[in-house]
Amino acid sequence: MKRLYLPLILFLFVILEGVSLELLPPKLVMSDLLIIPHWVLIFLVFVSIFYDKEQTYYSVLYGVIFGLLLDIVYTGVLGVYMFTYAIVIYIIHGLKKLLHANIHVTLLLGLIAITVADLLIYLIFFVIGLTEMSGEEYLFYRIIPTVLANLLFLLVLYPFLRKRLVKWSDEQLTNN
Repeated sequence: MKRLYLPLILFLFVILEGVSLELLPPKLVMSDLLIIPHWVLIFLVFVSIFYDKEQTYYSVLYGVIFGLLLDIVYTGVLGVYMFTYAIVIYIIHGLKKLLHANIHVTLLLGLIAITVADLLIYLIFFVIGLTEMSGEEYLFYRIIPTVLANLLFLLVLYPFLRKRLVKWSDEQLTNN
């Protein structure tokens, strides 16, 4: 049963990403700012830092699976989120090996993950012609609000997920 916790939580975040704008105040939603929730990515960063060991890549596998699910449900182009989340989480997994797992490192890796993922998604959509937003508009109206909102979400989740993911990881090792 414990093996299902991570996929179930990720599936819940996929659903919540779709209704997240309904939870924000109407003044914020109706403004020029574009806040894109990357809650699945944030959880994958937690999994990469606190659940994965050096030789395991569950977070990358979940990045591929749930990135594809996000593509199917929310975008018209298959593979954008799948590719982006897998690459970004692989980079985070590599950087994790260089740093100690604490709140500061989690914030730094979360900042890197959100920024790189959103930039890659924008770049892919720009190249295939699905967005016409200029770089300046993207910087001020999308990337900055998106990064700040998702980092706030990361800070809210940190106390709840850190110990739990470490515990689940240790339990998985003792069961094998």
